[in-house]
Amino acid sequence: SSGLHQFIRVLVFVALLGVAVRPLQAQLQDPAGNLFESVGVEPKLGASLPLDITFQDEQGHGVDLRSVIRDKPVVLNLVYFECPMLCNLTMNNFIRTLRTMRMNVGSEFDVVTISFDPRETPAMSASAKRTALQRYGRGESANGWHFLTGEQNSIEKLTAAVGFRYQYDPINGQYAHPSTLIVITPDGRVSRYLPGVEFPARDLRLSVVEASDGGIATISDHITLLCYAYNPHTGRYNMAVQRIIRVAGLFTVSAIVGAMVIMLRHDRLRRATQVEEKTNGT
Repeated sequence: SSGLHQFIRVLVFVALLGVAVRPLQAQLQDPAGNLFESVGVEPKLGASLPLDITFQDEQGHGVDLRSVIRDKPVVLNLVYFECPMLCNLTMNNFIRTLRTMRMNVGSEFDVVTISFDPRETPAMSASAKRTALQRYGRGESANGWHFLTGEQNSIEKLTAAVGFRYQYDPINGQYAHPSTLIVITPDGRVSRYLPGVEFPARDLRLSVVEASDGGIATISDHITLLCYAYNPHTGRYNMAVQRIIRVAGLFTVSAIVGAMVIMLRHDRLRRATQVEEKTNGT
């Protein structure tokens, strides 16, 4: 009898568990219920940005992208200022990397930070800019770092152009979104993606150099780019083994040819000296 009662209790528990799980299962099976399925970055290397779309700067003035993407490479980062965690982490690490670089924002390249939340205001972007510049510690960069807000239509056009996919969660009032830096050429084309929350200074520098088409490259940059290549799948610069082998082979052949030329010249000089000595001796 006790065994029967125990069995009945188990059946009741399983039945109640099924009733409780069914709504959750339906929510998980509903594509609209799973925000993360549609969140991510779809790389669009070479794509042109819609430079005529307008946003608002920190003073509330209307500006189009063409006015902030002009004569130098741009590092674009898409955030929202009231993000509780990921955006702050990304921005702090980005600034930490910028502080280690000899390049200066506003000199060799610009930075454009745009909120993808249409509810955010120029006052919020102005506050975010003050905080970022204070942490960066290079006051002369203020004119080269733009913080923009905009309407939904402009935001959607920009994020679609660069393949930045995000979703708003009405339950908690927050956004599910990826984290990446997007490097733009001076004429407004997507050049590189640096995904993640940490950005190695070497990768950021090389991506800016390549976006400039070599216009700001040093001799050291050219040498480094001989040994490293951008991996579009990882968004990182990896050692290009085959390229290194080719370069090493070229240097080896050049060294051998140079040594042979020196030896031939030395041999000719030695023979000429011997002939001259014989002539003088006679």
